[in-house]
Amino acid sequence: MKAEIMGIGTELLMGELTDTNSSWIASRLPALGIELQWVSIIGDDLPRLTEAFKQGMERSDIIFTTGGLGPTQDDLTREAIAAAFGETPIIQQEVVEDLERYFAARGGPMPQHNIKQANLIPSARFVPNHNGTAPGWWAEREGKIIICMPGPPGENQSMWEEQVEPQLAGLIEDEVTITRNIKTMGMSEGAVDEIVSEFFGVENPYLGIYSKADGIHLRVIARAKDTTTAHNMIAPVEKAIHERLGEYVWGYDDDTPEQAAGKSLMEKGLSVAVMEMCTGGALANNITDNPNSISYFKGGNVAYDGAALRSCGVPGEVMEKHGVVSQETANAMAEAVRRQLNADVGIAVTGVPGPGEFEGKPLGLAYICISNGEKIREMEMRLPPRRVTIKRRVPNQALIELRRLVEGTS
Repeated sequence: MKAEIMGIGTELLMGELTDTNSSWIASRLPALGIELQWVSIIGDDLPRLTEAFKQGMERSDIIFTTGGLGPTQDDLTREAIAAAFGETPIIQQEVVEDLERYFAARGGPMPQHNIKQANLIPSARFVPNHNGTAPGWWAEREGKIIICMPGPPGENQSMWEEQVEPQLAGLIEDEVTITRNIKTMGMSEGAVDEIVSEFFGVENPYLGIYSKADGIHLRVIARAKDTTTAHNMIAPVEKAIHERLGEYVWGYDDDTPEQAAGKSLMEKGLSVAVMEMCTGGALANNITDNPNSISYFKGGNVAYDGAALRSCGVPGEVMEKHGVVSQETANAMAEAVRRQLNADVGIAVTGVPGPGEFEGKPLGLAYICISNGEKIREMEMRLPPRRVTIKRRVPNQALIELRRLVEGTS
């Protein structure tokens, strides 16, 4: 099935918001056997939207839309579909009542403008939204499908996972698509590409390579008439990747560094504490993104200069001899926080976050240490000189190194 995605809203065209929904939806389509061919952003203009839907139905089997389902005058997705279908929207009283209950539960009456969210055309049905006021639409005409979802990512993603994806999976019966995402850290994209180059350029199974904040991902996609056949097509490619990149593989599919590290800590019954200088609390934030972190995360310290580090138990003589940004200081930080918070493992990161050099050391230089009192893992990183890159990649690398130490891998 051929598909396209439309991000709807003038605020997207103006750069006031970034369209993250389209890329998120696009990443979910291969597993359903749906081929994405077009992605577009369209402003809040009724004639333009109507024409976009007419054109989309000529070239695609499915159109996914995000945005334009709110209660204001510039939310025109429903109106444009009605115009493209030549149908008249009718207010559905049961949805009005649902909206009234939604607002009443939050302590106020429903604004009258929200009534437009209860409109429906004969060729459409509502898609429930359990996280907001805007129900989605599932419209069908002459074998073509338009699926409309709200713009806020939290509402969009939950609607997709709870409502849209299960219904799409039931429609596609002629073949199955299986994906396997293998995540690596420690080699450049070019180096990984060279090592597994023989598998690129094959249509089925297809191998894609992607550079992410948590390393280089290799996604294998196989299409077949049944699940067993698709898995058997992926197996030799996955085996070859492991034989060549095994020591760099840290996770699979939807794994995140914090999930992988947390799982290892829980399995081993270990606790962890952190001290960070250059990431501003991002490492602790990543760890606590995992709901289970309460069972293994002791806490942490965030410091931005030598005086703050000394107050956290880091020996001043180490920093005086080697500098705040050094492997030796990172090692002392990891051991200090491990002892201070009585944790089994201490993690420390120190580096130069900008805006310029620090202690004569360049922006983007960082050091990591993971210590359990007996073994340590050390790492120097030289990153692009951008604060946002440092705050993303250093915590990810630290958590991957934590997992490697806990698991006893090289």
